[in-house]
Amino acid sequence: MEYLRQIVTLSLTLFAVIDVIGSIPILIDVKKKQGHIKSGKVTIFSFLLLTFFLIFGESLLHIIGLDVESFAIAGAIVIFLLGLEMILGIEIFKEDPNVKSASIVPIAFPLIAGAGTITTVISLQAEFDNIQIFMGIVFNMLFVYAVLKLIPWIEGKVGAATISVLRRVFGVLLIAIAVKIFTANISQIFS
Repeated sequence: MEYLRQIVTLSLTLFAVIDVIGSIPILIDVKKKQGHIKSGKVTIFSFLLLTFFLIFGESLLHIIGLDVESFAIAGAIVIFLLGLEMILGIEIFKEDPNVKSASIVPIAFPLIAGAGTITTVISLQAEFDNIQIFMGIVFNMLFVYAVLKLIPWIEGKVGAATISVLRRVFGVLLIAIAVKIFTANISQIFS
């Protein structure tokens, strides 16, 4: 039962960081500009990128002389800032305006599997097993795929006010998650 609860917790953490619901206005805008979104291609690329960092992220950290706890603290700060972005409606992390491909950039990277999500995947390794994180990635990618497929329908049904409220709720959740990751790992560094 505890194992299942942990999978739900980390799945919700990734869900809040990926914020595909809060990204719906951006996805609708991309669809209008490009005509359609390649849902399968975006989902597969995002899945592969997150899985790569799940498997090799910690090794990459060791190569450059960092431990998971230090990276988790840095990740908690990034997650905190993402939460602030969502609550305050400001843009702290800027996107590259010169990139034009709608399939991989900006949807798969950095919108879905961006710096915040990659940081979160590596940071979660300080508290959860890789198989649990992998399952959380799979659940989230299935949800991302469904949302991407439903963008035309969502465009006609959901109002901007609803999306704004959801974005702020997930922002508060992200800040709470960031505080938890920060406090758990700062105590390990000093112990």
